[in-house]
Amino acid sequence: MRALPIAVTVLAAALALTSCDGGSGDSGSPGKSGDTAGSAKKAAVAACAIGDTGFQVGPANAATAAGDTGNIPVTLTNKGDRCTLKGFPGLSVEAGGTSAKIPADESAAPEELTLAEGDTASFTITYVRGAEGDAKTLAVKTLKIALPGADTAQSFPWSYGPVAGKGSASEPNVSVTPFQHAGD
Repeated sequence: MRALPIAVTVLAAALALTSCDGGSGDSGSPGKSGDTAGSAKKAAVAACAIGDTGFQVGPANAATAAGDTGNIPVTLTNKGDRCTLKGFPGLSVEAGGTSAKIPADESAAPEELTLAEGDTASFTITYVRGAEGDAKTLAVKTLKIALPGADTAQSFPWSYGPVAGKGSASEPNVSVTPFQHAGD
């Protein structure tokens, strides 16, 4: 009858785990602060600052011919104190004297991410390669990345070819996903 003691042990462990407080709200017990303390703690975490982050652009699944779609993953590493990211990165591409903003992928819903020092987040830039010399193509040379709510941006070389326009070169056919947790 070894099965009975094992079953009792498993049942006791399961009950112990289900009785743990997940912090999802006020239990009504004295001494519990409920969700208010969690909300205050969450609100106290500052937004991530671009000076406290490192970026890795690529390696990309580059579009090789005009009309092809390419994807460029970008990984951000928090090098400062715990911080939050919410929404989409502020991106633009530049070619000579022309600059164009990269719009957010409207089908994606951003989440708020909290990053401890050393944590990573990522986003993906998707673009359609344009034809060299076409008036509706932007010959991109620079990618600028800003964090949500910040005016400061970092510049990175663009080596993925020209970007097709959605009617004109000033409206490139490119979009960006929201931030997602990266790594383990």
